[in-house]
Amino acid sequence: MLLGKKVIVVLPAYRAEQTLAKTYQKIPLDLVDEVLLVDDASTDGTVQVAEKLGIRTFVHEQNRGYGANQKTCYDEALRAGADIVIMVHPDYQYDPRLIAAMAGMIASGIYDLVLASRILGGKAIEGGMPMYKYVANRLLTSFENIMLGTKLSEFHTGYRAFSRRVLETLPLRANSDDFVFDNQMLAQAAAFDFSMGEISCPTKYFSEASSINFRRSCKYGLGVLVTSLLFRLWRWRLLHPEIFSDEKRYRLTDSVSAEVLARSNA
Repeated sequence: MLLGKKVIVVLPAYRAEQTLAKTYQKIPLDLVDEVLLVDDASTDGTVQVAEKLGIRTFVHEQNRGYGANQKTCYDEALRAGADIVIMVHPDYQYDPRLIAAMAGMIASGIYDLVLASRILGGKAIEGGMPMYKYVANRLLTSFENIMLGTKLSEFHTGYRAFSRRVLETLPLRANSDDFVFDNQMLAQAAAFDFSMGEISCPTKYFSEASSINFRRSCKYGLGVLVTSLLFRLWRWRLLHPEIFSDEKRYRLTDSVSAEVLARSNA
């Protein structure tokens, strides 16, 4: 508990066998009430490692994509009674020790959503971020800030903290099951006027860390541009995209998908 709020960490996993234990060992378990892992049909020993560590694990029977993984993560965290949810990739690229600071920023009531930025602090290149990804990150973020009216240093981090209200309000079911889910979620947060804060986070790039290839990076970049344009057209009331709908059918529910098998050691 933190200021009377239940803190749950969610780990969207795919082939994280080699890095999961390192990530888990850095999580401040004296602060975190529960850790949940969703495995997207990994072909390695991710699930076995998670169960050995005592992590409550949910498994997709078929690979459904990064966005679908997160939907299950947040669904299960809400079902478990989370007041604050921190999502971090289990590839040990981001430092889990920042969970306490990020949760505190939410628990204080000052922010609804907190991003761990790789750009703040100027250590992204030093940490090994490929130059083409750094340049793309800066260009896309600048475009998004203009289109969304925000002032974030980065939209593309995989380390985020949310209040329960954010996860219950945003129409996450309308989002993609692919990588652009992350970007759509932030555009939705801007559309619903949630307050967004940032914290500097050094990152590490190494062979075992997850990373999408150049082709999928290009697809993601195009998705980001489309999302930003849809937001502007929605703001101008020229279009009514589902991702900015306030209909309840697009919100997360407390039901467990039939495609998910709960494997709990609790």
